[in-house]
Amino acid sequence: MLAKRKIRGKDLATKIGITEQNMSLLRRGKVKGVRFSTLELICQFLECQPGDILEYK
Repeated sequence: MLAKRKIRGKDLATKIGITEQNMSLLRRGKVKGVRFSTLELICQFLECQPGDILEYK
């Protein structure tokens, strides 16, 4: 979604108020969970649905 919207992870992190390191961990799938409030902010900013950015493994 970031590439589709031509937005860098660094810029998204700044806009939604999380650290660049946390954004990097989210993007690489290195987290065990994500807060709904963070997910909501990401989806609002990217104008997408959670299913567009989440993958079940």
